[in-house]
Amino acid sequence: MVNGILGKKVGMTRIFRPDGECVPVTVLQAGPCIVVQRKTGSTDGYEAAQVALVESRPRRRAPKAIQKHFAKAGAAPMRFVREFRLREGGEETKQGDSIKVDQFRPKDRVNVIGVSKGRGFAGLVKRHHFRGGDKTHGSMFHRAPGSIGASAYPSRVLKGMRAAGHMGVDRVTVRNLEVVEVNAEENLLLVKGPVPGPNGGYLMIERAQKD
Repeated sequence: MVNGILGKKVGMTRIFRPDGECVPVTVLQAGPCIVVQRKTGSTDGYEAAQVALVESRPRRRAPKAIQKHFAKAGAAPMRFVREFRLREGGEETKQGDSIKVDQFRPKDRVNVIGVSKGRGFAGLVKRHHFRGGDKTHGSMFHRAPGSIGASAYPSRVLKGMRAAGHMGVDRVTVRNLEVVEVNAEENLLLVKGPVPGPNGGYLMIERAQKD
């Protein structure tokens, strides 16, 4: 059994529990998905399922190799394809199987994986949360990096030094988010709290492993 699903971020809102508690939630368009390829230990060296998100507008102008690959599963080429590792002892997963959001229940815990928003070139304070220097008493040191290396030895900037540069567009995993509500009819999943990426961004939603 594939313990996960692919989806899109719709946006954030809030709902109220029966006791009146206000809960911030992110609405996810989760699935439906299809298993495009089943990978096994004998043929590929590991157990996994290649899953594609079924969208209303399939991918156009796909190469013939991609078209044939999807045709084996009886589906049109899709844009978003990812792999999920399969756990031993679960239900048998076959090529062409459908994966829907009804596998989740309220109060389940999930890990959401996405790509963070791009922020372009950012300085040290924004990118690495440096505190900066004094703002008063004639200080000329406000948002500068400070010392980045010794002058005598080794007389160079060491690799890995935190500095200004490109920020965002990183793979981010948010763990143990609570599933607040599941709408199987509209393929919607409401999870508590924020998830990475912009509205409309693609996401992987995995069932959190219990210790």
